Amino acid sequence: MSLFPANHPQRVVLADEVHARPPERVTTPGRVSYLAVLIDSEAREQELRHLQNLCKRFDATGPGLDDKHLRATLGPLRLKWERHGEFSGYTFTTSGLPADPFDAPAASMLPGGWAAGIPGQLIAAVHAEVSAAGSVPPDAAALAQRFQGPTVVGADIGDGVATLYTDFKLDNDGCSRLWVLNRSLTENQTGRMLQRMFEIEAYRVLALLALPIARRQAPRIAAIEASLAVFTDGIGREGTDDEPLLRELTRLAAEVESGIAASQFRFGACEAYHGLVLRRIAELREIRLPGLQTVDEFMRRRLTPAAATCANVAQRLTSLADRISQASTLLATRVGIERERQNQLLLASMDKRAKLQLRLQEAVEGLSLAAILYYVAGLIGYAAKAVHSLGVHVNPDLVVGLSIPVVGLFLLLTRRRFLRRMESEGS
Repeated sequence: MSLFPANHPQRVVLADEVHARPPERVTTPGRVSYLAVLIDSEAREQELRHLQNLCKRFDATGPGLDDKHLRATLGPLRLKWERHGEFSGYTFTTSGLPADPFDAPAASMLPGGWAAGIPGQLIAAVHAEVSAAGSVPPDAAALAQRFQGPTVVGADIGDGVATLYTDFKLDNDGCSRLWVLNRSLTENQTGRMLQRMFEIEAYRVLALLALPIARRQAPRIAAIEASLAVFTDGIGREGTDDEPLLRELTRLAAEVESGIAASQFRFGACEAYHGLVLRRIAELREIRLPGLQTVDEFMRRRLTPAAATCANVAQRLTSLADRISQASTLLATRVGIERERQNQLLLASMDKRAKLQLRLQEAVEGLSLAAILYYVAGLIGYAAKAVHSLGVHVNPDLVVGLSIPVVGLFLLLTRRRFLRRMESEGS
């Protein structure tokens, strides 16, 4: 019987997550090749089969369907494979150094054509060499022998236990070069330092994937901002038709939402990857070398402005969406005010018509009363004539004349009583 409650279904997986990607041990001297490949989710199964085929050649255990990392020994090579969110990382490690610097990188020991057949698109490739540090730092000739360009970045790392040199440039084989001079790093520490540099290389490229999008979006955003300014000015002018304004607002909103939908993921990824690069650089614990830029200085001068450009474009898109929302509110307010004005005019017109109808009704009622009085007086006259014909001394004309005020008063009182009853029933 267990002493504790049942585990959460994800407890073991989450507890092992911090140990899931340990660095590869690197001997001194040694060579390491690192590849980062951007891969779609649809190609993940193909990637696993490609890895399994490689492992079968060397009688090594390949990855399972649910595996996200693999460590295997492939003859003289050691392989570490890691699956990340949108890319996969391949690290190939071997011991010893060639006679000429970077003449035979670790990846060159793979079976022919295997590396070229990795599914996806290559975003980072680094060849690293680790050698023992001498008593004298390498001079310009030694650096020129390993790096083709004049710009070399270097620093003591790990608070001085090793020295790192790189140029962050692609060589003729499409790979950048990294040279570590080891003073007192253990194999695990060397692996961790190299892993940080590999991640810096991969994450900086992934962060910069947003830069072309930002450059494409910038002129489009400027045009939308100009159109929005004209649109807002049109809202403030009297006598402007609302229908063209509504069409323009709809067009601007659609353009902004399209821009956000097309770039939001990459701009968010740029911010996240840029933060990872800065953290990995801080973990190097650099000490400046005379005459050379540190990795931190190089990245802050080159990568940070690009990341700031992407952040600025993302912020402008968000601001545009907010301004269009405000313009929509202004237009809705304007339409509402115009509608109220039209409603007031309509009510005034209806009130005028009601008054006219009331007057017409009163006139008709007056004519109706006169007609009724006329007919009643006529009936009384006929009755008086009939009585006069029977021999009763009655003056029919006098009877009719005297009946008119009486009948008229009766009709008026009857009409007033009827109106009062209608008002009481209506209330």
